[in-house]
Amino acid sequence: MEYVHVDGKDKGKVVLFALSTCGWCKKVRMLLEDLEVGYDFIYVDLTSGDDRTEAVNTLKEFNDAVSFPTLVINNEDVIIGYEEEDIESKLG
Repeated sequence: MEYVHVDGKDKGKVVLFALSTCGWCKKVRMLLEDLEVGYDFIYVDLTSGDDRTEAVNTLKEFNDAVSFPTLVINNEDVIIGYEEEDIESKLG
C-alpha cells in the first residue's frame, strides 16, 4: 500500500484516508494545503487486491465505520468527516 506525499510544514505524521470521488475528502485536502501541512493520503477506492485489504484494515484501526474522509494525526487523534475547526485546532 502506497501513500501519496504532499510536502508542507512538519506537524507530525498526518495521514488522510479518502475516496477519489468524495467532495468532503477534497475539502479536507484543500484545507490541509491551505494550512501548508505536509501529509500523506491514499484514495482507498483506487486500490485493489492486497493493497485494498491493507488500506481498509489500517483504516479500521482508527475508524470502525470505514467512512471518509478520515484524518489521522500522529496515530492518536482521529478526525472523521470535514471538521474544519477540529483540523485547524490540531494542525493550524
